[in-house]
Formats: sequence, structure tokens, C-alpha cells
Amino acid sequence: MKKTPQDIKQIEERLQKLHKSEALARKDKPESSFAYATKTGFRVGTELLSGIVVGGAVGYFLDDLFQTKPWLLVAFLFFGGGAGFLNVYRFAKSEENKKKE
Repeated sequence: MKKTPQDIKQIEERLQKLHKSEALARKDKPESSFAYATKTGFRVGTELLSGIVVGGAVGYFLDDLFQTKPWLLVAFLFFGGGAGFLNVYRFAKSEENKKKE
């Protein structure tokens, strides 16, 4: 087993103390309902948009590669939209499970 230098041990101890103090500081301030709703809205919008953008980009490049314009673009836009909705569904389920606890 390798020995860790004393410097690294001290840094790890300081990091652990800082993480604990940060956790305590965050517990004192509950998240407002506006902040929660804003965070959730941005997350949902990002999940939907990123799925569509990635699907469109993949479809566009595959169309260019196989010379099938616009069929793969349209197909992958739908796949990307479906993936975005699936991600939003998973997020909603995880939030629902958090509220049950």
C-alpha cells in the first residue's frame, strides 16, 4: 500500500471540513418555491431542447453522408423528441420519489 504525503492528507481533511460546513450552511436556508420551480422549468426545457437538437444534428449528418435528404433528419428529429420526453418523464418520476420520502 502506498503512503500518501502529509500535504495531501491535510488537503483532504480541509476539503472534508469545507464540505461539511457547506452542507450545514445549505440546510439553514430552505429552497424557495420560486427557485425550485425555476430550476425545474429550466431542466425540463433543456432536456427537451437538447434531445431535439442532438437528434436533428445526427439526422442532418447522416443525411449528408448517405444522400437521403431530408428523411433521416425528420426521423432523428422524432427520435430526439422522444428521447427528450423520456428524459423529462424520468426526471418527473425522480422528483416524485423525492417528495414521497
